[in-house]
Amino acid sequence: MIRSLRGRILLLLIGVLSALLALMAVWSYRDAQHEIEEILDAQLLQSARFVAGLAGREMNADTARILQSALDRAASPVDTQGRPRRFSHEYEGKLAFAVFDAKGEALVHSASAPLAHFRDLRITGRRGPGEHGHELAGAAATLLGTPAGFHDAVIDGSRWNIFLLDNPPSGHWILVGDRDDVRGELATNIAFRSMVPELVGVPLVALLVWLVVGWTLRPLAQMTQRLKSREPTDLAPLVLDRLPDELEPVAASLNRLLANVTELLEREKRFLSYAAHELRTPLAVLRVQADNAVHAADLSDREAALRQLDRSVSRATRLVEQLLALARLEPGASDLKPVTADLLPVVRNEIAELSPLVLDRGLEIMLLAEESADHRASVDEQAMQILLQNLISNAVRHSPPAGRVQVRLVAGGDCVEIHVEDSGPGVPAEQRERVFERFYSEGPSRGAGLGLAIVARIVELHRGRVELRESALGGLDAVVTLRRAP
Repeated sequence: MIRSLRGRILLLLIGVLSALLALMAVWSYRDAQHEIEEILDAQLLQSARFVAGLAGREMNADTARILQSALDRAASPVDTQGRPRRFSHEYEGKLAFAVFDAKGEALVHSASAPLAHFRDLRITGRRGPGEHGHELAGAAATLLGTPAGFHDAVIDGSRWNIFLLDNPPSGHWILVGDRDDVRGELATNIAFRSMVPELVGVPLVALLVWLVVGWTLRPLAQMTQRLKSREPTDLAPLVLDRLPDELEPVAASLNRLLANVTELLEREKRFLSYAAHELRTPLAVLRVQADNAVHAADLSDREAALRQLDRSVSRATRLVEQLLALARLEPGASDLKPVTADLLPVVRNEIAELSPLVLDRGLEIMLLAEESADHRASVDEQAMQILLQNLISNAVRHSPPAGRVQVRLVAGGDCVEIHVEDSGPGVPAEQRERVFERFYSEGPSRGAGLGLAIVARIVELHRGRVELRESALGGLDAVVTLRRAP
């Protein structure tokens, strides 16, 4: 099977052209044969009437002898002086005429007329009126049982096309005919000559088809060459000039694929960079603290080192969770499935899950929401859980001992607001925009700087907005605004 697109096109086109040429040759031959038969039948009819006019009713035996002698001399290959005649033709012996009397005796005939076999004439077919557009003459009369008109006959083993005409005024019968091979040769020659330009043109047509197909497929060849010459690491968009309409979707899809692959690789690189950047210090701290616990001099020092090690493990665990959450929320990696959900039970469940952390720090946490209000919004519940976990845990970490954390739900006309407030020191106004940046931290005790970056990304995916305000509790009020469900 041919795998080349160009080879397939060329094979199909040349095959179709060859089949068309063969059909045209058959059609040309049959059309030429039909037209030749029409012309020669008309010539037979005209010749028969012409001979009938020359013979006349006054022809007697003496006149017939004189006329026959003249015809014999005219048909001789040499003239009266014995010199070869100037003009001759190979078809002369294949054309004949004869004049008969009513008894079937030949009065005058051409040299090529097969008179010796006329009485053994076998009619193989009779062309009726209208077969070639001719009317038969004297169809009721016969000569030795042969009616007047056009006939296909076998004379002396050769096929003849004859026309038999009776001339009632003189009582003569005129027979004119030609050999069937004359007509076949004429039809074959005409059809062959008409096909010679087409046969000669086949190689030229094949060459032109090859050039046209090559020119048409040049953009595809250029695209293939560009792709082959690329390095495996080259993911830049494929740029080609003047692409045909059929290749535009291919190039666009390929560029989209390259962009997606590039984005995926960049996302992986960022994640690895984040992980390497953020995990280096916690892992080093864990190693030091584990070493301290192993080499502690007494039990109290060992317990203190183990408690410090436990806190470091918890911090590293939280950091890994945040890194994984951030990686899932990267552009192209997130697969949110927003549904219409009531935010009140979602917030209540998250507060319940984080209550051990709140109680461990000796804080007070409150949920303020109007039970009868409509708190429905179009959200991805899993993403909302991550968002609430980060906001509430940030508020807990930044609140002083015996401080307060307050979560409020405010139902508006076309949106729902989530407020997470704390009684901590807050964030200066000039830094409130920067805290949403990744790894931005105000100090070594402030965390990895990923919590609010994750919140900002989730809000962006929900097409909402997030901002930081001053809280009535004295700290920070993180406000998330989400669109209401339609």
